[in-house]
Amino acid sequence: MSVVDSEIPKILAAPATATQRKKTQFSYRWLSLPSLMLVWIVLAWNLPSYILPQPWQVVEEGYEWAVKGQLHPHLIDSFVREIVGFGAAVIVALTLGFLAGFFRPFREYLTPLNTLFMSIPPIAWAPLMLILFGIGWQSIVVVIFISAVNPMVVTIQEGVLQIQGNEVRAARILGARPWQLFLHIYLPASLPYITAGLRIGFSQAWRALVAAEMIGASSGIGWMVSMGGEVGNTAQVMMGIVLIGLFSWVFERFGFRRLEKKYEVWSHH
Repeated sequence: MSVVDSEIPKILAAPATATQRKKTQFSYRWLSLPSLMLVWIVLAWNLPSYILPQPWQVVEEGYEWAVKGQLHPHLIDSFVREIVGFGAAVIVALTLGFLAGFFRPFREYLTPLNTLFMSIPPIAWAPLMLILFGIGWQSIVVVIFISAVNPMVVTIQEGVLQIQGNEVRAARILGARPWQLFLHIYLPASLPYITAGLRIGFSQAWRALVAAEMIGASSGIGWMVSMGGEVGNTAQVMMGIVLIGLFSWVFERFGFRRLEKKYEVWSHH
């Protein structure tokens, strides 16, 4: 390992020693879901089941779908579409975000395009994609990609721009090459922004997936909600809504939040 490789990480390591562990405190966020469930039960108690079923009726509906082997194919279809569309958006967003952060002319060129695309609701692209690609995974993946890539580009770009020049100058004095600056300075310091961009992009992609499946798919969680509404099966509709919220919460709570906590030390950089 060269002197540059060993010295540059030390420039960024100092803020970590200043962090202190917070005392364990009771978190009220664990009361939010039970309170929501209680409101649901009370409302459903005063309404016919064909309008708003009880939670246990929704669980029974999901159990029937699972026993019949009809549930997991829809979940797999949705996850595959999400992974392909969001994965492609991550690759493109990382590339464009860092390029826009490093090069001002490219940033000036890209900013109006990001503003334009972010102002258009992702679901507005669905009819056009259906015309171009027809009903199938291609049109849904493109809608997911469009909805996720632009907010991630902006977030990553801002992360690169927030990096102060002192560390870069110090690394250059040590003789760091451009790839070493990227690996030891820009990439570590941008990690909080990258994880924040991933979280935002995923939430946008997940919403776009469900909306696109409701319009132009023959399978998936969004299709389950749409078809349940057409046949008047409120339990199926609520089952789809619960699955949408549940999986989104799982990814948010146990995926992106943990990544953000892991790299939050760099936010003080």
